[in-house]
Amino acid sequence: MTADRNKHGGTRAACVRWLGVALVATAGTACAAAPAPSTSQSRGGSSFTSETVVERARAKAAQAYVEPVSTLPESYKTLDYDAYRDIRFRPEKAQWRDAGLPFQAQFFHPGFFFQFPVAMYEVTGGKSAPLRFSPELFTYGPLVKPGPLKKADGYAGMRLSHPLNRSDLFDELVVFLGASYFRALGQGNLYGLSARGLALDTATSRPEEFPAFRELWLEKPAPGADRVVVHALMDSPSVTGAYRFTVIPGANTVMEVEATIFARKPVEQLGVAPLTSMYLFGENDRGDYDDFRPEVHDSDGLFVWTRTGEQLWRPLQNPERINVSSFQVDSPRAFGVLQRDTAFAHYEDLEAHYERRPSAWVEPVGEWGPGVVRLVELPTPDETNDNIVAFWVPQKPLAAGDSLRVAYKLHWGSRSPWPVTGATVVSTRLDAGDSWKGARLKDARPMRRFVIDFSPVPDLKESTTPVELVVSAGSGKVLRPIANRHTPSGGWRATFELHPASPAVPTELRAYLKRGPETLTETWSYLWIP
Repeated sequence: MTADRNKHGGTRAACVRWLGVALVATAGTACAAAPAPSTSQSRGGSSFTSETVVERARAKAAQAYVEPVSTLPESYKTLDYDAYRDIRFRPEKAQWRDAGLPFQAQFFHPGFFFQFPVAMYEVTGGKSAPLRFSPELFTYGPLVKPGPLKKADGYAGMRLSHPLNRSDLFDELVVFLGASYFRALGQGNLYGLSARGLALDTATSRPEEFPAFRELWLEKPAPGADRVVVHALMDSPSVTGAYRFTVIPGANTVMEVEATIFARKPVEQLGVAPLTSMYLFGENDRGDYDDFRPEVHDSDGLFVWTRTGEQLWRPLQNPERINVSSFQVDSPRAFGVLQRDTAFAHYEDLEAHYERRPSAWVEPVGEWGPGVVRLVELPTPDETNDNIVAFWVPQKPLAAGDSLRVAYKLHWGSRSPWPVTGATVVSTRLDAGDSWKGARLKDARPMRRFVIDFSPVPDLKESTTPVELVVSAGSGKVLRPIANRHTPSGGWRATFELHPASPAVPTELRAYLKRGPETLTETWSYLWIP
């Protein structure tokens, strides 16, 4: 495993991926878990309401930021990957296990990347009480040369489990670990992409800032509860924040998120509801990888649903240089980073099982106003790095002293949370085309043919009016646009060729199918890079 090597203009938008364990971290301190509060706050229980964390965040924002200092022994700061994995939580010690509740909590040990423990609390009957670190909750394998850790100010993070797939087995449901990162699963899923609380100045000329959850409160669920609530206090040099997560497991696990952000300093690019994923190569962007697997990615596209009703699909790429794309959307209905391709034969990976990675849809609650959905694609040499980030950027920057309340739902799973009303993009493929073979010998401009497969159009009635492919290009010429029935699937195949205006200029492309005045499909959007 390697550390993050994607450094662009001071930003470190990608985080190291550790396959096989629920870790999300960046080398160094960027994605490390955050420090605990003062010990006086950690002693004893106290009253707790829905506004407790909001008021704590408001008070912290009025104070100068204090850089965290790790109190962990040096031997735990320098644990390597294998030694850290040799520390395991004892399942029989899970919080709420003995009470027979429908949710259980386990905790991650501090150390390795996670050098600033997070304070944990349990909320019961309007009172919060600290969940103190204890080495008795863990087993320490032979690779852990320091031996059991005697004490710590908290844990690295926590995971919640629930009978998600079988009534007699508690499956891992959601993990909070590293900075403000978290991720969840729907039924049948394996961990893939992650979310985080905020993204600050991602892929800009300014250094990226990683706010961190410093404290977590777990509300004890009632017997038979179908949901569980987690609160989080965020802190960073520029912002503080109070988060409330209501986690509702199911075929698609839903997280209802309520966030209140307070700015200590001006924030030029505030990334709301950020999603982070990995795309190495796929059908539209094979690269030069000598790999037996046809595709390697946790996600294959960005989905944007506008207030006007247009649905847009942007296939992901692993570019040679950083790509930043912005989609102007006033109060979007939804956006997400999806893994639409769920066929094992398209990955052939018996260990990673990329076909079981979840999609994540962000559904805003209330009016978000004008802004953009921003997609950042970073180059990555291997699948250990997350190199895809997508988030919402409000049009108005956050000034020092400002606050922002935002609410949204996160849907984690493999099926769209909403009924599909039009055909969706199934695949995107490119080749050299065949209409300019003679011309290519005399013309240095590369010709490209695009082959886009759409799913069947729901409830499409028979008609003598032909189905047409509508294509637009930011530059160059579009040649031979054709729409044909995709007989094996019952869907449609769209093909066209692009004659670029320049061999060095990227071209934005858009395409959809229509019949007469009726739009039949979502809009395919693609950035072709020479």
